Amino acid sequence: MQYYSLNNQSPYVDFKVATINGQAPDKGLYFPKSIPQLSKNWIDDIENKNNEQIAFDVIKPFVGDVISTVDLQKIVNETINFEMPLVKITDNIFSLEMYHGATLAFKDIGARFMSRCLTHFVKDSKKKVTVLVATSGDTGGAVANGFYNVEGVEVVILYPSGKVSSVQEKQLTTLGSNIKALEVNGSFDDCQAIVKQAFLDTEINNHLFLTSANSINVARWLPQQFYYFFAYKQWKQLYKTEPIVSVPSGNFGNICAGLLAKVSGLPIKHFIAACNANAVVPNYLVTQKYEPQKAIPTISNAMDVGNPSNFVRIMQLFQHQFESVKNNITGYKVSDDDTRKTLLEVYKNEKYLLDPHGAVAYNALQDYLQKNLTEKGFIVETAHPVKFYDVVEPIIKEKIILPYAIEEIMHLPKKSILVEANFEEVKQILLSNTV
Repeated sequence: MQYYSLNNQSPYVDFKVATINGQAPDKGLYFPKSIPQLSKNWIDDIENKNNEQIAFDVIKPFVGDVISTVDLQKIVNETINFEMPLVKITDNIFSLEMYHGATLAFKDIGARFMSRCLTHFVKDSKKKVTVLVATSGDTGGAVANGFYNVEGVEVVILYPSGKVSSVQEKQLTTLGSNIKALEVNGSFDDCQAIVKQAFLDTEINNHLFLTSANSINVARWLPQQFYYFFAYKQWKQLYKTEPIVSVPSGNFGNICAGLLAKVSGLPIKHFIAACNANAVVPNYLVTQKYEPQKAIPTISNAMDVGNPSNFVRIMQLFQHQFESVKNNITGYKVSDDDTRKTLLEVYKNEKYLLDPHGAVAYNALQDYLQKNLTEKGFIVETAHPVKFYDVVEPIIKEKIILPYAIEEIMHLPKKSILVEANFEEVKQILLSNTV
């Protein structure tokens, strides 16, 4: 498989180079030259395949021959070695629980896969790799966990001060070792802008071997397809109809992976991009005008993104045809008040506890199904509610029991460097012995 830059000013590369580079030299996102197609027979037989075989079959065409079959199977097996159940909430709404992994978030899949691929690629390199990543919440913890103590790799995570949950902050600031956290006095968009500027800076790139672990990296983005296939396998055992899938959407890597799976042949009827007040894409789907905005803080903080990086990939998937995009995605904007109301109602009436991002997805799907009464669907529940206990507990007026993995880090001291939303300040840290 070859990859090209969506800026169309860089040469084609293979999966290995695309993973190591993160972005193309022209700073465009890498995109596969062709979209592999899964046969109808393969889809029809999905119930008889185990998850390891499904994931391997899905990812193998994207990887090509740069990783051996044996090594790729090992990477896949280690990536998906936790439960991803489809749980019934109501008669027509299910939840795909993506929080049973190491850091209790869906990003464990992408971060695990990428960390293992990158480790495989650089194991014989004499040059240390610096993974530079911006996070609005869960990416930081998942990347930190995935790369912790990996020899030859340094990780630098930028996160917006006061705009991630206390649990998320502990997950990305308490490991130490080769994991460095920069607490930025600004928004996620500020963090993302600094990271993008670092990749453009000649001096930094002359001194450091930089790569990215955000979903702009193909090794983070592509494996997110896995759980849509796992969900469909479970769905197919229950219903003959194709599901509606509601995805909490911030930087749009997650829903983009689902749409890629759909284009590859996965029978998903329709996607819902469930957004909070940061509704650039839902607005586009109504007005056909894409207008980035300054990020607005909300209680579903991982979706506080005013200029989603991955939306350009979605446009490419559908050849920049507005009607094709609109036929596959419906956008919703859900307020904080409606998020709180939904979270409480589902907990009281259905005895199911959503996290704030799942509540946004549930609200959007519920509204969609009320207008399409013959349909059923599922939300992607992207994180365990405990990661947002400081938001959830005041809503339900109950304490959430801390899983052991969280309880053991909450007393650990935070290790971070407080910086302004200023590229030059971050640049000096990157070039100093601090990293």
